[in-house]
Amino acid sequence: MTALHLPSLHGPTSRVSPTRGAWLRKSLTRACMLAVLCVLAWQAHAAPSSKAARTDPPKHTDGDIGQLPAEVQAALQRAKVPAENFHVMVVDTHSGSTPRLSHQAQVRVNPASLMKLATTTAALDTLGPAFVWRTPVYVDGPVRDGVLQGNLYIKGSGDPRLVVERLWLLMRRIQGLGIQKIQGDIVLDRSAFDVPVRDAASFDGEPLRPYNAAPDALLINFKSLLIQFVPDRAANVARVHIEPPLAGVQFPAAVPMSTGDCSDYRTALRADWSDPTRIRFAGNFPAVCGERMWPIAYAAPMQFAPRAIAGMWQQLGGQLSGQVRDGSVPTHLQPIFNIESATLAETIRDINKFSNNVMAQQLFLTLSQQPRGVGSFDASREVMQRWWRERVGGDMPTFDNGSGLSREERISAQALARLLQVAWASPHMSELMSSLPVTGLDGTMKRSKAQASAHLKTGSLRDVAGVAGYVDTESGKRWVVVAILHHANAHAARPALDAMIDWAGKQP
Repeated sequence: MTALHLPSLHGPTSRVSPTRGAWLRKSLTRACMLAVLCVLAWQAHAAPSSKAARTDPPKHTDGDIGQLPAEVQAALQRAKVPAENFHVMVVDTHSGSTPRLSHQAQVRVNPASLMKLATTTAALDTLGPAFVWRTPVYVDGPVRDGVLQGNLYIKGSGDPRLVVERLWLLMRRIQGLGIQKIQGDIVLDRSAFDVPVRDAASFDGEPLRPYNAAPDALLINFKSLLIQFVPDRAANVARVHIEPPLAGVQFPAAVPMSTGDCSDYRTALRADWSDPTRIRFAGNFPAVCGERMWPIAYAAPMQFAPRAIAGMWQQLGGQLSGQVRDGSVPTHLQPIFNIESATLAETIRDINKFSNNVMAQQLFLTLSQQPRGVGSFDASREVMQRWWRERVGGDMPTFDNGSGLSREERISAQALARLLQVAWASPHMSELMSSLPVTGLDGTMKRSKAQASAHLKTGSLRDVAGVAGYVDTESGKRWVVVAILHHANAHAARPALDAMIDWAGKQP
């Protein structure tokens, strides 16, 4: 990548005053969660038109036990989805028990984001719930009168959630060492992951969707911007704020407000992303929308980390005489400090509750990075296969990137149920359980119409809709439930998933 020289930020800029610092810390915390929630929304709503899943032809299986409940069959018929395209396993949490219901459960299908269950369970089992990612910082030279006379190095280790707030804290830690000016370069070491450069449009032609962000050993804010629109009714404009600040990127300070409705405010803005150094809005912002946050993947993803680090350093008043560039940490250097991530137990809550794809891929790569020093998809697939043979057994899934954002990953409902039984017997069961969305309450299950109490991971691609997890009954029993729809009308048949959950919740 071409080295990035640090110019003055074009467009609106601001220094961090005490009040600005307080606002930044508060708003960034909220913005981080909004980003995750919006990524979820895009995943769910863009799926029917953009994220295609290649499916294997349905076939009859001799292992079927019981009939699909009448209410489930009715929901499938209303959506015009044949029963053979619904893959179900309802079984006790204890291994070896006879399934309460098994329908097309041995057919290997694309599980979409249900594959995150395998990635997160394996990670809890091999890395442990207290595992953290450490991002070390190095200096190569003395510090005199606030000036580092040499380079500063930041080495990525695969932290899945190095978001704006934590980048701000990292920069403040550097300034806490007495460094206000770097008389050299800021060097970014991304060697912990060996991943090929990927076209963000390759999966579904939607390169600006944050769910398509590629993994990176130094993943900053999911390679995505948070664009905030704040109405200023006195001036009849919406003020524009962008986090993180990106060095060398221009954007308008405000856009005109209009009297239109808010049903499609993003289209009304007529955004132009063609030039990564200049963000433009040729349209207007509907006043009735109020304050809005728009997460968007940066159009030049390989430049995102250098621009974000340079921009944050400058916003905090730091100076840089050299460049922000890629490179390697010299072997003789020792870190001056490490920025630690949240624990794995906390991290998988974001991965599973909000179905964050790039975070799941970061974790998947970490499975091979930890024992080998460098993580790759091929090596992590080998790790997953070995773990599955030793801990789960039975039919081996097809692993790809561990997130489910794939056309290659395959697993059966039966194998997923077996995985959930193994997880139930694990000492880390509570961590996995608490990471799963709760029906009608949070995460991707917040809008579920099911009445039963359940902790369930969701999966969604264009032709796939599914749930997998644990359903509680009124009598206090708990069932493992896996239900996957594979059909062009899968999303219209979502009521069948809710009916399946409620049926399981009524079983003795």
